[in-house]
Amino acid sequence: MEIGESFELKRIVTEDITAAAAGSGGLQVFGTPFLIAMMENAAWTVMQRSLPEGKTSVGTKVDVAHTAPTPLGMEVTVRAEVVAVSPNGKMVDFKVSASDAAGPIGEGTHQRAVIDAECFLSKCEARKGAGA
Repeated sequence: MEIGESFELKRIVTEDITAAAAGSGGLQVFGTPFLIAMMENAAWTVMQRSLPEGKTSVGTKVDVAHTAPTPLGMEVTVRAEVVAVSPNGKMVDFKVSASDAAGPIGEGTHQRAVIDAECFLSKCEARKGAGA
């Protein structure tokens, strides 16, 4: 991954991605959980383009401000841009932003870690017995 690499996602706000649908509020407006999920998806997509088979990434930090509402039927555009890569290449920091036709609706930062998918899933499954 290189500093400056980016990816954009676009989605029309429908009832299934509202605050009311997520349970994060009672209004039929674009929900913050879906904003964050779109931002993570855009960052994940940037990383997947350059990771070898068997590797993927997981989100480790999110710091996002959702600054304006978006009504049903309006399109949201989310962008993730690489701003830093750790020396060993395992941690990647992103600037994330979102807008609709009326202007900016959110911004923040997101961090992802490169992982071996099989190893990660094995550790995850091992947690089932740890809580019993």
